[in-house]
Parts: sequence; C-alpha cells; structure tokens
Amino acid sequence: MKEPLEKNILNHINLTDKEYLNARSYFKSKKLKRLEVLHFTNVACNNIYFIESGIIRYYQMDDGKEVTGGFFFKGEWYADLFSFFSNSDTKQTAQALEDSTLLFISKQDLDKLYKEIPKTERFGRIIAEQTLVGLRNKMDDHTLLNAKERYLNLIKRNPIIIKKIPQHYIASYLGIKPQSLSRIRKNLYNFS
Repeated sequence: MKEPLEKNILNHINLTDKEYLNARSYFKSKKLKRLEVLHFTNVACNNIYFIESGIIRYYQMDDGKEVTGGFFFKGEWYADLFSFFSNSDTKQTAQALEDSTLLFISKQDLDKLYKEIPKTERFGRIIAEQTLVGLRNKMDDHTLLNAKERYLNLIKRNPIIIKKIPQHYIASYLGIKPQSLSRIRKNLYNFS
C-alpha cells in the first residue's frame, strides 16, 4: 500500500520504487498540536510541506486582526512560495487547526533532488502551477463575486470546510464578518 506522499507524487510523474525511496529520503517529518504555529511572519519560509494529516491555516495581520488567507488539508501542499523562491521573509503565519503530521523538504534539499532525479522538477512545476491557479481563483472570487457566491464556491471546491473549519476563520477568509456568514448560511438553509 502506497503512502499518501507517494500517491500524490505518482499522480503527476512516474518514478521507480528506487527513485521514490531516494526522493522520500529528502523529506523530514514534523508533528504539530492543535493551534501550534508552523511558522511566524517575518521569517523565511525555507520548506515546502506535504500534509499527511490535519489542517493548516495561514493568516496575515491587518490592523491587529487576523485575516485568513487559506486552508490546506490532508494530501495537499503548503508553502509561502513567494518567501520560498525569493528567500525573503514571509508576511504570513501558518498554524495547525488540529493535530497535524507534515512531511517537509527544504529548498536546499529540493534543489539537490531536482539535480539527482530531474523528472521531479516537473512535479515541482505542476505543484507551482496548481498553486497559481488556486491563487487566481481566489483573486477572481474576491473581485467578481458577492459574499454568498464566494461562500458557495468555497464549499463547492472543498466541502470538508463546513465540517472542519470554525465559522470565524471561514468568514475571515471570505472577507466578511461572522454575523454576515451566519446570515448567508441561514438563508441558504431556509431556501434549499
């Protein structure tokens, strides 16, 4: 039975068992308790994380308030790619919303892996492309849709959000107050 990381990689590129084991040797494991911080703002994000279990949320501070930027679930990848690629400090804090197990690879080790197994570079490109598409979807949602439409798109893309994410984080992500999200949910429930 293949582990989640192996399944994820093999969904995008073909690796022999030997190549996968070699690639896997570059990854280290990290466990986080609920609400434990993965990284704070104003430090470089030098790792890319694969979520084996749990949920990661990232947020930025605006006028003393947390503004949620995204959620990452089991089987997904998380990194502040701007910080990762530019070697600059991140402007976001990442935290576990439940006990989580992550695998991570450093930028230095990723560069070694790309040289050792060149086809893994294609995998990196695919993950970066998916990240860009996700950011564009989020930007378009926030620019073109009202709050109700943004909420419906969010739960359509990832229905688990309703069960796993506290309402105030969802509201923050949507750019609305929790009371507004309560009204949207009540109206959807009453008319569906």
